[in-house]
Amino acid sequence: MSTAVQRTAIELTPSLGERVRRASRASGRVLRREPTVLAGAVILGIMAFLAIFSPLLTTSDYTRVDPVNRLIAPGGAYWFGSDAAGRDVFDRTIAGARLSLLVGFAVAAITTIAGTTIALVVGYSRALDNVVMRFVDGLLAFPTILLALALIALLGQSVNNVIIALSITGTASKIRLVRGLVLTLRETAYVDAARGMGSRLPRILIVHIAPNTMNLVIVQATFTLAAAILAEASLSFLGAGTPEYIPSWGNIVAAGQGLVQRAFWISFFPGAFLTLTVLAVVLIGDALRDYLDPKLRGSIVRSAQ
Repeated sequence: MSTAVQRTAIELTPSLGERVRRASRASGRVLRREPTVLAGAVILGIMAFLAIFSPLLTTSDYTRVDPVNRLIAPGGAYWFGSDAAGRDVFDRTIAGARLSLLVGFAVAAITTIAGTTIALVVGYSRALDNVVMRFVDGLLAFPTILLALALIALLGQSVNNVIIALSITGTASKIRLVRGLVLTLRETAYVDAARGMGSRLPRILIVHIAPNTMNLVIVQATFTLAAAILAEASLSFLGAGTPEYIPSWGNIVAAGQGLVQRAFWISFFPGAFLTLTVLAVVLIGDALRDYLDPKLRGSIVRSAQ
């Protein structure tokens, strides 16, 4: 292997750190140029602020039943009104933000790390590919919510079990997505050059293949975050997520579903928070996808000028 070929292989393969820096700079440029993305970032930032500081922002014991103050309309001491048990809907909604975002970010992180790691190994190894992908196909054959319901019924209701169930269902789709890109990357010239230079498998995967999957992984992580928040809310709404005494947007909406005509605010405010949060994440994900796609990057830059 000539020195020129070795130099070419190194130059064509940016490091993982360089890929992360490029993605960070791209994110900053997108936020400056795209008003919708900036709006999404502001909304998500507000929701994250409320979630982080919810213990300081809540002013009542939102788990204590207070029949005297039940079904009070929004205003005065109850900004978002009170529910059928006399609990402050504002405090419960803020507390629900903490749980929903915790589940969303945890599931997004676990599925991204686990799914990408497994996909790198499986996509590169033809022997493992035939075995692991059949198992993945079996998981993908079940609807996500039904599989999550079955897992929670087996494990029991708790925040940790919701994260585990959604991570299992989400990792399968992440493996299939990233594995398809790895199948293409393993046949590229710079990977052939790395093999010719005697690079070991871990180095090929970490240095030569993984950095080139970062664009896809980053974009899909945002959509996984949105999907996980919605899935957690759906499970809690169905009574299979977190226990009722732990506020989440899903079970707060469920608590007010029979009182929509009399006390719409019980379901309206947590539902609005859920909608705004998911919308913000999707706006950011769409913009990142368009910007990180070389085919669309030029049109985005021209429109921003």
